Amino acid sequence: MISPVSRRLLFVHAHPDDESITTGASIARYAAEGAEVTVVTCTLGEEGEVMADLGELEGLRAHAADQLGGYRVTELAAACAALGVSRHRYLGGLGRWRDSGMAGTPSASHPRAFTGGTVAEQAAQLAELIDEVGAQVVVTYDAFGGYGHPDHIRAHEITMAAAPRARSVERVFHTVASRSAVRAGLAALRAHDPIFDVPADDELPTTPDEEITTVLDVAAYLPAKVAALRAHATQLAVLDDEVPYFALTNEIAQPILDRDFFVLAHGPGEGAEHDLFGGL
Repeated sequence: MISPVSRRLLFVHAHPDDESITTGASIARYAAEGAEVTVVTCTLGEEGEVMADLGELEGLRAHAADQLGGYRVTELAAACAALGVSRHRYLGGLGRWRDSGMAGTPSASHPRAFTGGTVAEQAAQLAELIDEVGAQVVVTYDAFGGYGHPDHIRAHEITMAAAPRARSVERVFHTVASRSAVRAGLAALRAHDPIFDVPADDELPTTPDEEITTVLDVAAYLPAKVAALRAHATQLAVLDDEVPYFALTNEIAQPILDRDFFVLAHGPGEGAEHDLFGGL
């Protein structure tokens, strides 16, 4: 069995803020438990939209995308500190790959666009990082990238090309959203009349509960997640009255849940029901 002090966990995310939105509480939990946690970010998020009400940051709305990417580097550093991340890496080095934006947009044709590179090269870069830290468990998105963003899908592709073959890796997980948990979270938001619009039950992408293999209790780490979300001030707003939630630039409220959900994509399932390292 892997002892808590020798556990090594690696998360692969497409843009700054993805680590906090999707897996922030899980990152904080394992970091607090003494695991060596590495976050890999594939781009600088240059094509991210900017929140409308930023006060002293309002000038960022006029910045070119690459300037925004540089600013988001500082946001990501602050978020990682809030989560207790011991290691952070950019795939291929800082700025090697650029936010591709959505399919069909001009940014997708940029010479450094993440989706414009080859899966082989990017998977090799990720494999090098996995070997460097000796990760036993790797986490990324499912084949749909969570919500269909091309960079998320590419992050999934390179992770599945690299991680199962790595010598140290024993499990690979996909981070997903539970259909029942999201519906319950949205119902709680509606009852408290948030200032942002609450989506319909099936408006947010979710995964059927019967497909979920692993559920983590992360209630104790929600303060760390909220702090990390707040660090990404150009991208989202956090409201934490009786029922905490956040909203991106679309001003659609999303609940902050006290459990994180995963689908085991590679490795043994025994013991993994409530712990990414369980049974190893």
